[in-house]
Amino acid sequence: MGCGSCSSTGIPKGCRSNGSCGVNGCEKHTVFDWLSDMEQPGHLAPFEFVEVRFKNGRKEYFKNVNQIRLYMGDVVAVEGNPGHDIGAVSLTGELVRLQMNKRRLKAESPDIRKLYRKANQRDIDLWKEAQAREHDTMVRSRVIVKDLKLNMKVSDVEFQGDNAKATFYYIADERVDFRELIKVLASEFKIRVEMRQIGTRQEAGKIGGIGSCGRELCCSTWLTDFRSVNTAAARYQQLSLNPTKLAGQCGKLKCCLNYELDTYLDALKKFPDTNKNLETQAGKAYFQKMDIFKEILWYSLPDKNNEWIPVSLEDVKRVMAMNEKGEKPESLGDYNAQKPSADTVTYENVVGQDELTRFDNKGGNRRNSRNRNKKGKRNNGGRGQNQKPKAEGKAPTEGENKSRNRNNRNRNNRRRSNNAKPGSNDAPKS
Repeated sequence: MGCGSCSSTGIPKGCRSNGSCGVNGCEKHTVFDWLSDMEQPGHLAPFEFVEVRFKNGRKEYFKNVNQIRLYMGDVVAVEGNPGHDIGAVSLTGELVRLQMNKRRLKAESPDIRKLYRKANQRDIDLWKEAQAREHDTMVRSRVIVKDLKLNMKVSDVEFQGDNAKATFYYIADERVDFRELIKVLASEFKIRVEMRQIGTRQEAGKIGGIGSCGRELCCSTWLTDFRSVNTAAARYQQLSLNPTKLAGQCGKLKCCLNYELDTYLDALKKFPDTNKNLETQAGKAYFQKMDIFKEILWYSLPDKNNEWIPVSLEDVKRVMAMNEKGEKPESLGDYNAQKPSADTVTYENVVGQDELTRFDNKGGNRRNSRNRNKKGKRNNGGRGQNQKPKAEGKAPTEGENKSRNRNNRNRNNRRRSNNAKPGSNDAPKS
């Protein structure tokens, strides 16, 4: 995968812009280090914790006990459970402190493990060997789950950097007894097995894909906080409750329904209760729909062939105030928001040239006939229009050929006599 801003291709290590983008990776959940160009004050020691990224955007925090100078993108060996794991540094410095506070992770927590060293070539080779086993292991584990008739789905497999442990991520709608499954997997692959259940949103983030907006999924690029989404968010935004359009690739409602929800809720505070009908002398007007940001509401009368009349928000409030006083307007047609006003000036076409093809019909016949005449003169070899063209398709007779040859000889003799000088031998003989 390449970077969209600089069109880098191949296996990226950063966006190939010499570190100016500040990301140092085109993987999932990359972070922009906006403090990278700022120097640490001399009397302060650098923050001793670093953020390390593993497969599919999984990030953990480790303590740099040996005070190794690290940069974003460095491959490091960290403490595993058990053994050691291999990952890439995704963040260093004071931003790590902010991320740990965001996740409510304290520096004194015993859950924080150690960072051993920078990975050497042997560690990297073993790490790549473990990564090469992940796909085949996932396919084989799905076959084993099917043979054991377990109601679960293995969505991903992640090997530890030392190739001694593997984590199997699975999805299940109900509680699953996978004790027998762990024994079979451990004996099949000769590794330590850890089972971890995830949801459908986390699965979509791990697999990735392209959303209906044409961009990569939010859960696989930057979104880490999965908030609940309900159908009320679609109702507030006046969206049709169509499950095929509102659901994402995970099968749940799209996370982007929550992005503009607060703006819609603020705009809806100005609108009255739409359950109240408007009383007119022509009958009751029933609410149909609204445009929140244009502040237009559509009402319909049952005896008007179900015609929808757009009414502005101010006029709706005015009619409701009249109804509370016991007054009724004659009709909603007087409050039509899209009705052209009397002050609108309409200009007539005084010139009469109201067609786009007016130049194609005038003067075109004369121009075409003139061109045809010119072509006819050129094709006739300079003959006049009254001169009849030579008949085509008839073979000349023998007498015509003899007379034509005689005329050609006479014409050539006259040319020689005109071009010859007096006294020269080139004059034709009589």
